[in-house]
Amino acid sequence: MKDKILDALRNVDDPDLHKDIVSLGMVQDLEINNNKVTFSLVLTTPACPMKDMIRNACINAIHHLVNKDLEVDITFGSKVASGQRNREELPGIKNIIAVASGKGGVGKSTVATNLAIALGKSGAKVGILDADIYGPSLPLMMGIRGLRPEVEDKGETVTIFPFDKYGIKAMSIGCLLDENQALLWRGPMISSALKQLLVDVAWGELDYLVVDLPPGTGDIHMTLAQQFPLSGVVMVTTPQQVSLADTKKSIEMFSHKALNIPILGIVENMSYFTPKELPDHKYRIFGEGGGMELSELYNIPLLAQIPIIGTLAADSDLGLPAVLNEDILFSGPFNEMAEKVAQQLAILNSTLV
Repeated sequence: MKDKILDALRNVDDPDLHKDIVSLGMVQDLEINNNKVTFSLVLTTPACPMKDMIRNACINAIHHLVNKDLEVDITFGSKVASGQRNREELPGIKNIIAVASGKGGVGKSTVATNLAIALGKSGAKVGILDADIYGPSLPLMMGIRGLRPEVEDKGETVTIFPFDKYGIKAMSIGCLLDENQALLWRGPMISSALKQLLVDVAWGELDYLVVDLPPGTGDIHMTLAQQFPLSGVVMVTTPQQVSLADTKKSIEMFSHKALNIPILGIVENMSYFTPKELPDHKYRIFGEGGGMELSELYNIPLLAQIPIIGTLAADSDLGLPAVLNEDILFSGPFNEMAEKVAQQLAILNSTLV
């Protein structure tokens, strides 16, 4: 009977990897007890948006090809694949996701924070690093403003322990310096600070480390892309043409043959305004179609269109990211974005095996 069930399940393909779930090793712990079939499906990410579709396909395959009267009980697990092409640096971190933008003021840090928390909510082990040396936003957005991390100094080595907040690990240079201190740093000092935040922080084992980059293109971007094994980049823009022009420069930089970092997709922030009392209305204040224009131009996915919501900025200033809100108007777009980012990484990582 087990062989018949496995043969039936060979007709079920992972919709992203385009191979059957048995060959991919996703079917585990198959047991048959009287009329009940139980097994686990080990997915490539806990944030998989296709769980229900895969579950239904498995049940249908067993009912049609083995026995329609069998009771099928499927549990889901996950094993996130590593996107690191060179794991000598940060071996405990499977995937480093950079969140970048061509210009400031487009909500990049909001996207990075909510992406990290949404991935953590799905069951993944997640960290977030605020690498915006000159304008760190993470302490405010994560509600850790004014706090100092625990530091263990053993002379030759220094270990910085990240904060645990909202189910993820978080660190920012803003938690190590006086927030009113002006940083008069040149390129080498900036690069050195970034390396310390990546290497000296006790991240432990992570499925995803989200890195919130400063806007534009500069030393931090080059250091991260050249010296650390980035899995991919999420680009944040607004619909405005001025934002698109700057975003194109960032995409070109990461895609350049000298770096060759995969672009996971585009997030169009401030896509439209939706009043809470009129959730079905969309007012395109900053124009329309900018994110789709970039998606089509570079043949990369449009991951999300994030609306302007009246209290989103105020809640962020209070350290309450939107993805934690029970109202789907607030959290829905960020949860969908996280699912698509995890999906794109799973597809990309499957090519590295």
